[in-house]
This record gives sequence, C-alpha cells and structure tokens, in this order.
Amino acid sequence: MSRDRSSFPRPPGPVIRHLASRLLRLPPSCGPVRLVGVDGHAGSGKSTFAGRLAEALGGAPVLHLDDIASHDALFDWTGRLREQVIGPLGRGESARYTPYDWRARRFGPARALPPAPVVLVEGVGAGRRALRPWLAALLWMEVPSGQAWARGRERDGEEQREFWDGWVPAERRHFLDDPSRSHADLLVFLRPEGYEVLDGPVGRGLRPPDSHPV
Repeated sequence: MSRDRSSFPRPPGPVIRHLASRLLRLPPSCGPVRLVGVDGHAGSGKSTFAGRLAEALGGAPVLHLDDIASHDALFDWTGRLREQVIGPLGRGESARYTPYDWRARRFGPARALPPAPVVLVEGVGAGRRALRPWLAALLWMEVPSGQAWARGRERDGEEQREFWDGWVPAERRHFLDDPSRSHADLLVFLRPEGYEVLDGPVGRGLRPPDSHPV
C-alpha cells in the first residue's frame, strides 16, 4: 500500500512546531521513549503529517504500520509489533523490525528503530487498545472515511484497486471493534492553509496549565 501524500507546504509550520514542543514535555511512555500514535483512515494524510512532525522534532524516527502489517495480517500484527518494537524500546534498546514489501508480498531485511526521545507510530490502528498503554499521546487525522478512501484509491491507482476493495470493509470492521478516535488526545485537521490541531475526546494533560491552544 502506498503512503499518503499531500499538497500542503512541506516545511513544518508554527502549529506543528508548537505541537512538537508539547510532545517533548510529556513523560516517557515506553521505557525512555515518548511513543506517539498518529491514527486515522487510510488516505487521510497520516504519513505526510508524521513526516513533518518528525522534522519539527529534530528528525524523530517514524514507524509506519504499513511495514508491520501484511496482506495476510492487515490488522493482526499486535504481537509482531510488541516483540520487534515495543519490547526493545521499553528496555531502552534499538528495535529491529522487518518491513513488509506490499508489491513483492514478503518481509525484507531488518531495519533499526532507535529509542529516541520521541518515536512516531503512524498508520491505521496506531491507537488500538492493545497499544494505548505504551502511548504518550494519540493523534487522530480528522478526515471523513469516504473522503480519505477516495484519496487513497486515487493515489494508488488501478494497480491497487483489488487491494482497496478488500481494505475498506476490513478497516470498517477494525474501527467498529476497536475505535481510536474516541481515545485521541488531539484531532488534526487538514485546512487549505495548513494544519489545525484541536483537543480530542481525551486530553490526558497534554496541555500544561500555562499554555494556549495551537
């Protein structure tokens, strides 16, 4: 599955820079790491947003859940993530995971993921209940499912049409059984002028008392 792309300006703007500073002030959640989830429907712009946030964080590592999932396990990858990523990071060690090649349909060579101050985990299911105990914060891309899926289909083209025909009902079932949005600390909106970040259904003290909304 191809990753999200967007037409918004690439350098991180003040909203993302402010968000980065807020995240760095959070207590670690997985060993020495502040693990931050970026969830939302496929095609909602998660990868692009995570990339810009990572830049504002000084080059924070980004784990794409597309690399953890596979054709045979679209959502049944929690055990693999715990073993290859969460366990080592929780011990303050570099994680090593084997990214999945969606075109070759096989897992590739191991890739390192260092225990940086902030590690971003982006992808559908980043806020699932099995992962939330290790998250310092959960961000949700506030794009309606139909709009996001249409963008994803257009992005991936005819080559991935069959994949999307199977993905859409699988994603519906996933969020019906294990919703993420209702547990989000922040909601991320795509605006013509850039991003807007607002409080989500759950705050968990992400904003210190003396700070102001972004």
